[in-house]
Amino acid sequence: MAAANLNTIRSVIEGRLATELADSPAIPVVFNNLPYEPTPNSTWVQCEVSFDESQYLTLNEATGSDNLIVGLIVINIFSAPGVGSGPNYTVGKRIRDLYNRINVSDVYFDAPTGPSVITTTLPGGFFQTQVRVTFEFIEEL
Repeated sequence: MAAANLNTIRSVIEGRLATELADSPAIPVVFNNLPYEPTPNSTWVQCEVSFDESQYLTLNEATGSDNLIVGLIVINIFSAPGVGSGPNYTVGKRIRDLYNRINVSDVYFDAPTGPSVITTTLPGGFFQTQVRVTFEFIEEL
């Protein structure tokens, strides 16, 4: 096998979120390094995927070895201020259900954390909560 393609792993993660939030009701999703100008008093989601430290699973040559790739998904949920946390928690449940302790295309998702309230929002003018999910992928060399 060849080294894992990190963009393939990222597309599995982002594709699930984009598909889920495309309807019932549709919620805009913004991914890493993409410009977005939110509409005031709207609901929208920002998804950031990062790859963290990896580990050797087996120690062989450059082939026939396995590595554990570990990463983190941070999903920020923004909604209008002054209407309470309910709308964010509803979206947060949808997101948690997407990743909660499942395996999709060999990406293993851990139990999500959150939605946690973020007190200093960026951009300002929104109520913000955050869902975090760690994930793992076994890279076969």
